[in-house]
Amino acid sequence: MKEFRRMAYPYFVWSAIMIILPMLLIVMYAFTVKGNDVISFKVTLDNFVRFFSDPIFLDVLKRSLWVAVLTTVICLLMGYPVAYIISQMKEHSKAIMVLLITMPMWINMLVRTYAWVGILQDKGVINTILGMFGIGPISLIYTDFAVVLGMVYNFIPFMILQIYTALSKLDKSYLEAASDLGANKVESFLRITLPLSLPGVLSGITLVFLPAVSSFFIPKMLGGGQYVLIGNVIESQFLTSGNWNFGSAISLIMTIIVMLSLFFTKKLDRTGSSEGGK
Repeated sequence: MKEFRRMAYPYFVWSAIMIILPMLLIVMYAFTVKGNDVISFKVTLDNFVRFFSDPIFLDVLKRSLWVAVLTTVICLLMGYPVAYIISQMKEHSKAIMVLLITMPMWINMLVRTYAWVGILQDKGVINTILGMFGIGPISLIYTDFAVVLGMVYNFIPFMILQIYTALSKLDKSYLEAASDLGANKVESFLRITLPLSLPGVLSGITLVFLPAVSSFFIPKMLGGGQYVLIGNVIESQFLTSGNWNFGSAISLIMTIIVMLSLFFTKKLDRTGSSEGGK
């Protein structure tokens, strides 16, 4: 037993250096102000007051949350039917479909997003096809539509795979019992399949919402720098303005929002599991 514990020591050291230490630095910078030459370690809430008192930053936060929620809803509405259809296929077909869904994820997300710039631009693939029918060009790039499309494209595999995993583990005997008791397919889905797949749905929501709310290069590339989300503000504070204190404060605010999202998602998961058990 002691040997196994010793084998975990490198992981603890790595976690302390790569996770705990950066978080402590973010907290330290968030509650300090920058002096003329050195950082004043006087505890202050000025960075947080600045964020919540400025309507511009609050609007950016609201927009970020709205885009993340919209992306999550679209991924759920599109991903659940796809995952359900895949779960009903034969084993060989399931493997092929899962492979097709995961293949784009083998490519770097930055490259995948950059490809959409060429597809959506005025002389891109879509407008070229529309031009054959005498339509367009339609302004698609650097719009809200382009940003949401880019996020849905990049994050929907997480939703599909999580729901598919939950559906594939579903005990078919429950559906057979429901059919024997006179339930039709719709009733069986609403009373058995949907409730038992909720853990996968909640996991998918978490895996889509969290990266969507903090994304910065998707809106930067597909929004042309004009569509600013909270991730872009954090990036600009660290890399452009050099105000690490204010950037750390915003990062800490987003960390709290993410932790609250995980807490409520976990709570819903437990509630759904207990009701399903009953």
